[in-house]
Amino acid sequence: KVKVQRRPGDVIAIPLEGDSYGYGRVLREPLVAFYDLRSKAIARADSIVGAPIAFVLFVMNHAITNGLWPVLGYAPLPKNLLDEPFFFKKDPLSQALAIYNDKTGEEFPASKEECKTLECAAVWEPGQVVDRLRDHFAGRANKWAQSLQP
Repeated sequence: KVKVQRRPGDVIAIPLEGDSYGYGRVLREPLVAFYDLRSKAIARADSIVGAPIAFVLFVMNHAITNGLWPVLGYAPLPKNLLDEPFFFKKDPLSQALAIYNDKTGEEFPASKEECKTLECAAVWEPGQVVDRLRDHFAGRANKWAQSLQP
């Protein structure tokens, strides 16, 4: 099986249940932005890139490099997707919260209130992302996202 190169700007399709598809955009490793867009047939990359972003996560590379999520095309990343998102971290021992910048590695102490709108700095497996997208489109809470709440 041929390995797929992970390239920022690539538009990817994520197969969901019921022969539908969600979509994502490859960002700086290991980030992937997921669109608030679902369709029955695979859409063209140029029709996907204008959709709003639902969330940005750290994702295991093999979802892309093994071809599990096929690349539909490429488009240069717009400024909003080049901006580094902030995440939160929770110390497993002290339970202290911090806001985390993955690009610089900097962490800043934070309150629960400051972290509640941020994603956790955790790496997601492809199956967990599929579950999250299914739940997102169904309008229900996701067990993986809930388990990572601050």
